Amino acid sequence: MVTPPGPSSGVRDILSRVPFFQELTAAEIDRIASIGRVVPYQKDMVLFHEGDAGEAFYVVLAGAIRISKSVPGKGDQTLAFMEQGGFFGEMALVDDFPRSATAVTQQDTLVLFIERRALLEVFQVEPVIGRKVLWAFCRTLSIRLRETNDRIVALSAMTRPL
Repeated sequence: MVTPPGPSSGVRDILSRVPFFQELTAAEIDRIASIGRVVPYQKDMVLFHEGDAGEAFYVVLAGAIRISKSVPGKGDQTLAFMEQGGFFGEMALVDDFPRSATAVTQQDTLVLFIERRALLEVFQVEPVIGRKVLWAFCRTLSIRLRETNDRIVALSAMTRPL
């Protein structure tokens, strides 16, 4: 099994590199870390399946996660690999839709599990943290949307006859 990063400083260091938390002070990051739960997973364990209810956001503290989506007629297609500092499941923080992909460990892994309910409670009690995180969340989603648009254009260009 993997060894967790040092007490709170290791988790703080990793969280401080997650785009959603980069504008937070050390004390604010500690507040976020305090609502998280470090969860160990062995290799090949499923964190969640596509279609499951989304209830949390995950940050990889050690190890690796494969995010995949089921594509009709093609099987599971890998969307991303997440290693230390990688994060996923953030859509569950803002909507009540089922998971859009499946997350499976690729090796023994530690994640910080942050429940939506707990994070929203922090936002209510400490609105400055909420504003900082939500603004960073919007910026991150905007960047991802631009990247997706670029991919769509590139795929479209590849499929058009010359």
